[in-house]
Amino acid sequence: MANAESPSATSSFADFMRQRRPEVARAYVRGDADPLTEVSTTRDPASFFPPRSGYIEGAERVIEVNRHGAQQFGPDGETDLEVLHMDEDGDLAYWVGLQHAAVSVNRHTSEMHLRITELFRREDGSWKLVHRHADPHASPSP
Repeated sequence: MANAESPSATSSFADFMRQRRPEVARAYVRGDADPLTEVSTTRDPASFFPPRSGYIEGAERVIEVNRHGAQQFGPDGETDLEVLHMDEDGDLAYWVGLQHAAVSVNRHTSEMHLRITELFRREDGSWKLVHRHADPHASPSP
């Protein structure tokens, strides 16, 4: 059963993706990393493959990098998550899809289109992000 005390606690991963994950993404592109921190694991292993290449390992470091990333965005960002598919099995879940965003950086609006893969682990009844891979969007193959 889900932990009712946690804001990210849901009965299923599909519920989490419908209810919580879009809110987290929206807050991030508006400069607020707190909701992402709430749904991120604090337990190793954790990793992030950011859009500009390279990789980050360790839960503490991933959270630190996410906080720094959110600080780059102004308060008027918008984003949409386009889920291509997702699944859960026991305490592990994933989703694969696209993230489309209009963000403000130094008062200039720019668009981002990313391919996303995120892996989650259920920890104490809540879904926690343990890995994110984001890279520039490519058009679908014919």
